Amino acid sequence: MDALEQLKLNIQEKRCPFFDDEELLYILKKNDFDVEKASYECLILKSEQTGLTVSGLTTKDTSEYFKRLASNYIFVNTGVLN
Repeated sequence: MDALEQLKLNIQEKRCPFFDDEELLYILKKNDFDVEKASYECLILKSEQTGLTVSGLTTKDTSEYFKRLASNYIFVNTGVLN
């Protein structure tokens, strides 16, 4: 599986499309093709407030779902500061 396909899988792109391939490749390149860092960035972008209410019709907000997924890819710096 190449980096693009792995990224798509990590961010649930098949289930909830948000990005096109060009955007995903840009984010991968920006993150030096580190799929986990790119996954975190994409999921944070997907976690924007997505609920909508119009004339009494309400759609479900999925932002918390994508924030929970993003938490799997948070980079934790364990270095020592002097």
